[in-house]
Amino acid sequence: MTIEQRISAFNELGQLFLYISNNNAPISDVLKLKFNALDEEINFAINDAEAYNNWFTKENIFFALENWANALTTEHLYAWISNYNFTVTEKNVGIIMAGNLPLVGFHDLLAVVLAGHNALVKTSSKDDKLMLFIIKFLYTINDDFKQIIKKIDRLENFDAVIATGSNNTARYFEQYFSKVPNIIRKNRTSVAVLNGTETNDELKALGDDIFRYYGLGCRNITKIYFKSEEQIPTFFENILDWGTTVINHPKYANNYDYNRAIYLLGKDDFLDNNFVLLKKDENLHSPIAVVNYEIYSDLDEVKSYLINNEDQIQCVVGNDLKDNPNYVAFGKTQTPLLTDYADNIDTLKFLAEI
Repeated sequence: MTIEQRISAFNELGQLFLYISNNNAPISDVLKLKFNALDEEINFAINDAEAYNNWFTKENIFFALENWANALTTEHLYAWISNYNFTVTEKNVGIIMAGNLPLVGFHDLLAVVLAGHNALVKTSSKDDKLMLFIIKFLYTINDDFKQIIKKIDRLENFDAVIATGSNNTARYFEQYFSKVPNIIRKNRTSVAVLNGTETNDELKALGDDIFRYYGLGCRNITKIYFKSEEQIPTFFENILDWGTTVINHPKYANNYDYNRAIYLLGKDDFLDNNFVLLKKDENLHSPIAVVNYEIYSDLDEVKSYLINNEDQIQCVVGNDLKDNPNYVAFGKTQTPLLTDYADNIDTLKFLAEI
C-alpha cells in the first residue's frame, strides 16, 4: 500500500470516529450510508467494551473517539510524517498495548503503519473490543491491511518492539526484547503548579486534567504544588462539576472509600471534599481518587525537581511552567496532538531508523 492509501484509510477511520461521537458531524453522504450500515456493529463494540471494562464509560469512549477524529485529518497526518524519511525496508514491529484508557495503544498502531511497517498487535485484555473493531474496519477499506496489521496472541518473528506496561513489566520487557530495537514504556504521571493567580476557568479546566478517564492515565494530574494553603478552597470550588460524574462510578467510589479509610486509620494529613482526597505527600504518583499536594515557597526548586524527575512525568501544567519541555495548557492534557509522544519518545523517529 502507498502512503497515500494508508493516510486515506486512516482519514476515513477518523470520519467514522466523528460519526460515532457526533450525530451531526459534517460527513459526506457516501460515508454516512456506509457508516449507517455499521450501526449495529458499532453499538455492539462500544457496549461490549463498557461491559467488559467498567472504567470505559460511553462518555469516555466518545471523548477518545472525538479526539482521534480531530487528529486523523489528511492535513494533520501528512504534516506529522513530513519531517521523517521512511526509506528503510519494511519491518515487523510488535506492539504490546496498554489498556488503561480507551484506544490508548492506537497511536502506536497508527505510527507503525504510516512508517511503512507491519504491525503485530498484542492488545490488552482491558481494551481489545474497540481495537479489534478498528482493525476489522480497516480491513474493509483495503484488503491489504490484513497483511499489514495482524492481531496476535503471542509475539513471534518480530524485528522491533514497542511495549507499554508498568515499571515491573518494563524490567521484563527490557530483558526479553534486548536483542531488537525497542521502545519500552514505564509508569508516568502529570503535575500541576499553581501560583494563586489562576482564573476560575483555568481551575475548572484543571478538573478535566485530573478526572477525565477517572485519573487512570499518565496524562492525568496526580500531584499539585500550591503556593499557599489559601488556594485550596478555590481549587475545590472550581472542580465541583466533576463530583457527580466520578463519585457515582462504582469503581471510583470504591477507591475513594478505601483510600479515605486507610488515611483515617493511619491518621494521615489529608483534605476531603466528598469525591476526591487531597493528601499532603511528596510523591508524584497517587492512588485513584487521591491527588497529592505540597506547599512550595521557592518556584525554582520546584522547577528543578520536575526537570530532575522528568523520567516520571508526562505533562506539567501551570502558568509558571511554560519553559518546561513537558508543558501543557490547562485542560489540554487529555487532548494530545499526534506529536505528543508517550514517555516523550519520538515513535516515528524510532520507526524511521530501525
